[in-house]
Amino acid sequence: MRILFIHCRTYCSNLITRHGRLGQIHRAREIFDSLHQKTIVSWNSIVACYFNNNQPYEARQLFDEMPERTTVSYNGLISGYVKNGMLKEARCVFDEMPERNVVSWTAMIRGYVEQGLVSEAESLFWQMPERNVVSWTVMLGGLIKENEVDKARRLFDAMPVKDVVAKTSMVGGYCQAGRLTEARELFDEMDEKNVVTWTTMISGYVQNQRVDVARKLFEVMPDKNEVSWTAMLMGYTQSGRMDEAMELFNAMPYKSVVACNVMILGLGQNGDVGKARKIFDQMREKDVATWSAMIKTYERKGFELEALSLFTLMQTQGVRPNFPCLISVLSVCSSLASLDHGREIHAQLVKALFDTDVYVGSVLITMYVKCGDLVKAKSVFDRSPTKDIVMWNSIITGYAQHGLGEDALEIFEKLCSLGIAADNVTFVGVLSACSYTGKIEEGREMFELMKSKYSVDPKTVHYACMVDLLGRVGRLQEAMDLINKMPMEADAIIWGSLMGACRTHMNLEMAEVAAKKLLQLEPWNSGPYILLSNIYASKGKWAAVTELRKTMRSQNVKKTPGCSWIVIDNEVHMFRGGDSRPHREQSLIVGMLEYLRGLLTEAGYAPDGSFVLHDVDEEEKVHSLGYHSEKLAVAYGLLKVPEKMPIRIMKNLRVCGDCHSAIKLISQVTGREIIVRDANRFHHFKDGLCSCRDYW
Repeated sequence: MRILFIHCRTYCSNLITRHGRLGQIHRAREIFDSLHQKTIVSWNSIVACYFNNNQPYEARQLFDEMPERTTVSYNGLISGYVKNGMLKEARCVFDEMPERNVVSWTAMIRGYVEQGLVSEAESLFWQMPERNVVSWTVMLGGLIKENEVDKARRLFDAMPVKDVVAKTSMVGGYCQAGRLTEARELFDEMDEKNVVTWTTMISGYVQNQRVDVARKLFEVMPDKNEVSWTAMLMGYTQSGRMDEAMELFNAMPYKSVVACNVMILGLGQNGDVGKARKIFDQMREKDVATWSAMIKTYERKGFELEALSLFTLMQTQGVRPNFPCLISVLSVCSSLASLDHGREIHAQLVKALFDTDVYVGSVLITMYVKCGDLVKAKSVFDRSPTKDIVMWNSIITGYAQHGLGEDALEIFEKLCSLGIAADNVTFVGVLSACSYTGKIEEGREMFELMKSKYSVDPKTVHYACMVDLLGRVGRLQEAMDLINKMPMEADAIIWGSLMGACRTHMNLEMAEVAAKKLLQLEPWNSGPYILLSNIYASKGKWAAVTELRKTMRSQNVKKTPGCSWIVIDNEVHMFRGGDSRPHREQSLIVGMLEYLRGLLTEAGYAPDGSFVLHDVDEEEKVHSLGYHSEKLAVAYGLLKVPEKMPIRIMKNLRVCGDCHSAIKLISQVTGREIIVRDANRFHHFKDGLCSCRDYW
């Protein structure tokens, strides 16, 4: 009977521990409370249960209620505090406990090591009255973690007993420091090696770009586990050797979730998005990292719609997104200007207490800026408790892109008044603000002061801003003179800025010079061809246009097709010029365009045929202009966006002059606010005016 009673109490203590590990704290407490006679073991189990479920205060309360305590009880309290990051409380218990054993000392040392307080750990280690192999190994691991490899080696040599764990740690330390020769010497000297030892050495070669050596060692490895296979797989994926990675992946006896995730990221980084998705779809089991990897792949490779679609599917399947996943989706929201999705992600970040993070704040500001909600971007900026230079740059650039040059410069002055050092990116934002708002003298002054006052050397991108600034106001010769005086070679961005200005001011001679330079730098880029074609077409030189297009075909240069899009109820609606790919509600859109045409005509609008780059008659030009992608998107927005809400349109290229004039009038005759983000900046249309003041 006594044996049965002891067995029952042991069983109940084990049951408490089991429920605690499963997170079933209430069930564990019910079992504990039901015990008529509670042993020290059962008390220790329930205290550990609360610690393991991140309830340290409840755990301490139960500890204080214990009728008797042993050294094991105190050790459990120290370990529990350490696990919950409460090092000060753990040290108080350690100092006050009536009797300590080697486990007590080791638990406290482990706590210091885990918190990165290695000097405190080392001080305590040498005070220990006795040490076992675990104590030595914990201290060894702490020194290695801090990259104190030489000190770790001295400790290793002083160890009275060196087991396989300690030797493996030392091998890992050498690998971490890039000292592969010493790591291999120790590895080869080991009489006993386990699978962790072999995997550590293989991982060391992988981390130091010695993949072929890693593979040779992998082939002679006596026993391989899931971690070994995955370590070797990562060697190939990280070095971009995807054929060998796929071969190894196919040979794996068991394809773990981690291995599949590695392949998804590797294939995605290599541009094989379809193969990455195939692996994703074939996985029977997925974790949050799997979803995050596939979404990240889509985001990095420009498959924004697919990323949003997968994120929606992830949520419907009840998978809670992790931090990297939320950041990837925020980036997608920025690209697509999907404001509603962005707001949802912001809410999730707030709920997870990530919103106060400086990096997150910068990403949120960028998202709201790119979605055209500058008020919300400024709100995030103002409410951030700490601001780094990235965050300041994000808001300065945001105001610049929205044509609010005065506000951008005001924020810059505040930045300087707080003693925060401006960097290269800051001045890109400041000079862009001057350029977008025509503040030529302010821009000149800021450019001159960069080096003399702010100790920032002007780079190519800053010269590009100045060329853009001068070019916008028609000072093309000054812009060319600046290019010729640059201390470095002008790049494609600078020549592109000059050529854009030549298009605006119809300077064919200088445009041809800029185009020639651009084609030398980027022969594959269709931009110079298109801009030069635009100038020829505007001047009626159709033969030159035809010749230019022949050259493009012979050089296999592809033109980027213009497209605009609008997000309605979290769905992206894409429009292309003309009606080659009609929208599913095309008849309604055409009806709205006809209605708008009548209103615009009454308001005095006349289509500007110079923006039609084909040798066709005037009637065809008018028809072509009427079906530009941004007009189609605006028409759909008028049909679907509630009246008091702004219509937000995105375009992948620069908005054309005729569409700019038309949308100004549309905002006037309909009383709607329309926000257009093109390849260069934002245009806020309201009451017949644009925030760019017709200067873009």
